Amino acid sequence: MRLNVSVITIYVLVGLLGVMFLFASPSSSAQTAVEIMEKNFVITKVTDSESEATFILRNRSGKERVRKTFGTTKLKDNGIDNMRMTRFIEPTDVRGMVSLLVEQSDKDDDIWLYLPSMKKVRRLVSSNKRDSFVGTDFSYGDVIGHKVQDWEHSIIGEEVVDGFECFIIESLPKNKQIAKNSGYSKRIAWIQKDTFVTRKSDMYNLSGALYKQMSFKNIELVEPNKNRWTVRELRATNLISGHSTLIKVDKLQVNVGVKSSFFTTRYMESE
Repeated sequence: MRLNVSVITIYVLVGLLGVMFLFASPSSSAQTAVEIMEKNFVITKVTDSESEATFILRNRSGKERVRKTFGTTKLKDNGIDNMRMTRFIEPTDVRGMVSLLVEQSDKDDDIWLYLPSMKKVRRLVSSNKRDSFVGTDFSYGDVIGHKVQDWEHSIIGEEVVDGFECFIIESLPKNKQIAKNSGYSKRIAWIQKDTFVTRKSDMYNLSGALYKQMSFKNIELVEPNKNRWTVRELRATNLISGHSTLIKVDKLQVNVGVKSSFFTTRYMESE
């Protein structure tokens, strides 16, 4: 019995396509995940900004502490690295405290903290990225951002969050030092498909247990010419301690000509 040549051709093509899919799919998926995370990394980086925010810290029993802050951000000339200054205004026990976070694409990020009681600026080392950001449930690494190239990313699914279709991206540290500095053995992020903003994320500690969950709401397009977005409400919950932090951005102005002098240790010490 002889098969038609066209039928044989079809079988051959199907076989070749199957082999190509088998070997090409994992790498193309990984590359797609990296591209998604690269877009996510810059999507909230406006040219510059000034903001007023309220921090609400709540313990397991529901007792709250409220803090008021004034913050500024500014992109460096490379258009990638962000500088972020946060000055605490209220209450009196944190008034005058200032944090300065400066991204460095080609080396460790700079983290500075000014404590008015000591009247001294303290520089934190990269290993402090896992520490609490001025007593909140966000770490310094969460606030300054985790470098895309330090993690292995893969798409593990898709899901609708708050009515928005999202990619589910799993990120694993490339080595033990990155895991140690960040405090995370794994991060899972739900990235909105059309804007690349994060809708929620799960963080796993070095023992592999899920211990922190974050949500991001009231997301607005604030710099349309650069397709830059901002999150007006951020929440982080520590599942082990039961403590949570809600950050609400009360006022925000974008692209207002923030001075570079704001992001210096000298400015941190000024009242």
